Amino acid sequence: MTKFIRRLQRIGSSILVSLPKEWVDANGLDKKSQVELETWEDSISISANKETRLTKELVISYPLPKEENIVADITGAYLLGYDVIQINSKSIIPGEDREKIRNSMRRLVGMEIIEEDASKINMQFLLDATTLNPEKILKRMSSIALGMYDDASNGLLSDDKSNLQTLAKRDVEVNRQYFLLVRLIRSTLVDKRLASAFNLENIDVLDYRVAANLLENAGDSIVEIANFIYNSSLSKEHSKKIYDVVKEFSKLAEKSIDAFTKPDRLLAIEAISLHKKFEEKLSLLRITLGNKNQIPIDFLDLVYMFERIAQSWADVADLVKPIYNE
Repeated sequence: MTKFIRRLQRIGSSILVSLPKEWVDANGLDKKSQVELETWEDSISISANKETRLTKELVISYPLPKEENIVADITGAYLLGYDVIQINSKSIIPGEDREKIRNSMRRLVGMEIIEEDASKINMQFLLDATTLNPEKILKRMSSIALGMYDDASNGLLSDDKSNLQTLAKRDVEVNRQYFLLVRLIRSTLVDKRLASAFNLENIDVLDYRVAANLLENAGDSIVEIANFIYNSSLSKEHSKKIYDVVKEFSKLAEKSIDAFTKPDRLLAIEAISLHKKFEEKLSLLRITLGNKNQIPIDFLDLVYMFERIAQSWADVADLVKPIYNE
């Protein structure tokens, strides 16, 4: 954010203030353009009118330098809010790279290939950001990850563990929603209309970024624990001891997300309390087994992994602002 100082001027009966040329040029405005004004008691916000918003375009020259990666470049441009990404080449783009580009599209919600020939690939983001909702996207991430968690924990007791091998594919959708939310959050930071439409302050936008990252990491951890359970030789007895503790996790997770999105500090306190009890029960497992015999290393690893996953949702609840008495 750049601050400017401007002196008010009177022309006839009107009070005028000039706009910074850098801002006018960056938003493609001229003397015929319209801007939107939002006023508060002691402040005013000026935004480029929606109809005048420039489409953000990026041209990637192909082939890339050796240190660059086409998939990383496309993903980075998507997260930075580019609406159109053009890949231009002076020669034919190899089929192997075309396949990489197509695969990258599957990871980016709303981005589609709209034009393609032997030496050019054009992609465009086809969703209207104002129709998206950060709250719904975050809840979708949590719901998908929580479904994965339930299947992973059920795998502790199930004789058929084949379902555990499908969780990595489901985690792809968590990542897709994560990328979409990060793109939306970054766009909100530079487009005050979006922040106003979503009723989010700057601190709220940053908190959404942190919450999204926590859930994305939780999805990765659930895939890790599913693979661990699939390959583990832990006894049924030990597996059931862990299952009996971790099976009731969904209430904690759902309350954390509800507390964050409302936002509701009292719900957050309840979620934090549930997390504390969850941790105590897992710790008790170590103490109980430690008093009887040597604890299998797989048992300790699983307990730690479940603790790490639960911490992700608890950290989301911790983002809810405390209640202050004024």
